Amino acid sequence: MKNIKIIIKKGLALLLIIPVMILFELSLSSCSTNDLEIQQNFPFELNIMPIPKDIANGETVEIRLKIISKGNYAETKYYLRYFQFDGNGILRYNNEPPYIPNDSYELSEKEFRLYYTSTSTVSQSFDVWIYDSFGNERPTSFQFNTKD
Repeated sequence: MKNIKIIIKKGLALLLIIPVMILFELSLSSCSTNDLEIQQNFPFELNIMPIPKDIANGETVEIRLKIISKGNYAETKYYLRYFQFDGNGILRYNNEPPYIPNDSYELSEKEFRLYYTSTSTVSQSFDVWIYDSFGNERPTSFQFNTKD
């Protein structure tokens, strides 16, 4: 009778040890790589405040933009490029020299203001492309009618 109790106790102990060993092995095998994966590429959206629809020759319109990223990686750089395809105007950042169409410019902040000055008496249209160092890009179009 004593032998049967000892055999049962050893069997139960063995049944408890097996799940513990399986959990231990799973926890060790999940850490099999020494490489720490850091996500660097985060998509982003543009938030643009409303702007007037009409502009007169010589008038300047402020365009407020904000880049909203779905994550944060300190090394991500953002760039701006613009294309004017109707009318004429000047696009600039603060008091810096005007942007040249089709050239790329690095943005120093995620929240910024652009200033568009009309140099035309006809309707004007241009696209602004914001893109990052990982190839994510967001285009946005601006159209102004002439003021009489």
